[in-house]
Amino acid sequence: MEYRKLGNSGTSVSQLALGTMTFGAESDEATSHAILSEYAAAGGNLIDTADVYTAGASEEIIGRWLAKNPSERDRMVLASKGRFPMGDDVNDLGLSRRHLRRALDASLRRLGVDHIDLYQVHSWDPLTPLEETLGFLDEAVVQGRIGYYGFSNYTGWQLTKAVMIARQRGYSLPVTLQPQYSLLVREIEAEIVPAVLDAGMGMLPWSPLGGGWLTGKYSRDTEPTGATRLGENPQRGMEAWEKRNAQDRTWRIIDTVSAIAAERDVNASHIALAWVAAQPGVTSVILGARTQEQLTDNLASSDVVLTAGELRQLDDVSAPTFGDYPYGLPGIEQRSRRIDGGR
Repeated sequence: MEYRKLGNSGTSVSQLALGTMTFGAESDEATSHAILSEYAAAGGNLIDTADVYTAGASEEIIGRWLAKNPSERDRMVLASKGRFPMGDDVNDLGLSRRHLRRALDASLRRLGVDHIDLYQVHSWDPLTPLEETLGFLDEAVVQGRIGYYGFSNYTGWQLTKAVMIARQRGYSLPVTLQPQYSLLVREIEAEIVPAVLDAGMGMLPWSPLGGGWLTGKYSRDTEPTGATRLGENPQRGMEAWEKRNAQDRTWRIIDTVSAIAAERDVNASHIALAWVAAQPGVTSVILGARTQEQLTDNLASSDVVLTAGELRQLDDVSAPTFGDYPYGLPGIEQRSRRIDGGR
């Protein structure tokens, strides 16, 4: 397992993080604990959860595993999030000082710890002033209740504005951003990745396998069935079957991933995960396994290092489509400059 800096902090984390959204929902407690133990045995040390995952059950399951494994409790870097509703009251959501204080207290209690290493705001809140949110996060760092803070699902301008306010006010700076990122979803490269790199932060990509599409288990024009996420719910969220199946780009990417995997004699998932891990600004790739077998397969991707030629193949086939301006080639050329001058 390779280790990298947690964004612009001094903490080291494994290149593969364990996402726990399935805990308490798609994975029962025994399965979840087995997944945690295997991840730890493989050298992984970054566990990512959120208060809203199965209404707090994910944090509780992790807390009970940590209590049973005190040596791992000291080694693990814990990451959680707050923002979304955990109750029905008008103030039981958002990024206000009031809600975040209660959300953090509840997460600490469920996890059974006295501090969370990385506390992330789960999404943008258009109603709460950034100064209020950042002030709370800075206080939590000073008080030792969290080690660092980061953002999840922020756009480029939102991230940059937050970083500028934190710098102007002398607050602790954010260290990470959690975006959706995979060979199928590369739109963040237009504005969000440059904003992350400009701020010196790191990324913790979620859904690196495109909701299972990049594992190679689906076939074109054959609606999935059985015990898979799309088999159980073909209309599931952003990875819904009908929309992605209709796009030729989806299948060109899958075919290329599968071809490289066959040449390497590895699983398609290893290639897709290795591509994300190799992208600029990526600190750790979040694995979302619902079974121990899925985790075992995904962990094996840490041994795969793609060649420059393989990266080019994957970059070319998955290149996102933008209009000419501002994100297409004319816009890129307009923003570029040759060091030796010229027209």
